[in-house]
Amino acid sequence: MKFDFHTHHERCGHATGTLRDYVTAAVEKNLQSIGLSDHLPLFAEEADHPSPDGCMAKSEFPHYVKEVLQLKQEFAGKIDVLLGAEADFIPNGLDIYREIITSYPFDYVIGSVHEFAGHGLYDSEHWDRLTTQGKLDFKNSYYFHVAQSAKTGLYDILGHVDALDRYLSDYKAYHTEVADETLRTIAEHDVVIEINSSDEHWVPNGALLERAFHYGVKVTFGSDAHEPEQVGDHFEEVRQHLLQIGYREWALFKQRKRTMISL
Repeated sequence: MKFDFHTHHERCGHATGTLRDYVTAAVEKNLQSIGLSDHLPLFAEEADHPSPDGCMAKSEFPHYVKEVLQLKQEFAGKIDVLLGAEADFIPNGLDIYREIITSYPFDYVIGSVHEFAGHGLYDSEHWDRLTTQGKLDFKNSYYFHVAQSAKTGLYDILGHVDALDRYLSDYKAYHTEVADETLRTIAEHDVVIEINSSDEHWVPNGALLERAFHYGVKVTFGSDAHEPEQVGDHFEEVRQHLLQIGYREWALFKQRKRTMISL
């Protein structure tokens, strides 16, 4: 069973290709299931489109859902097209997002921490200005927000956990027990994490993934494709990596219900 639960498309402002392009690419790569999971709009903001290069406009969202559902019908029998979304973890907007998420027929929802402690996930300049203790505090704050996202009950999958490892220099050097506390929280709340293969540096990295396995954290796969040709990237390599760690199954989703299948 070959699948990919994390893809984006042109509506988000930082990816290329139409939804149809991603489905077609998945068919050509012999995937049996493709999740379309673009960034949810910033529903907690007053403006219709406050982040044109970050996510789709609020007014565009119903069209996104309609198009995915049409593709689901059109490609039935060829590939299972799933309606998904990547939703930012925004603590003061949880009620709004909960209402939106429960109002649409999602197959799954990815929850991702992109901003925390007043800074963005990719803010390497901020990181480089910090003291040793400041870097440790920043890393702990990230893990705290990931743990809080797991507690909400809003998300089926947590997206690119530990993505800071890709962008911040010497990130691994700052060891913290908060990472283990976060993994225990994820396991306790029975949320799945994705193995995100959008970069040659997959996340979570091997060391954190080994600890995730130790705590019983379930996993799934997402390429985080921003171009159609990236769909399913590194699927087999990730599968083999999980087997080496000790995993024997991973998660599929449909209609917000999870099924564990053999690796």
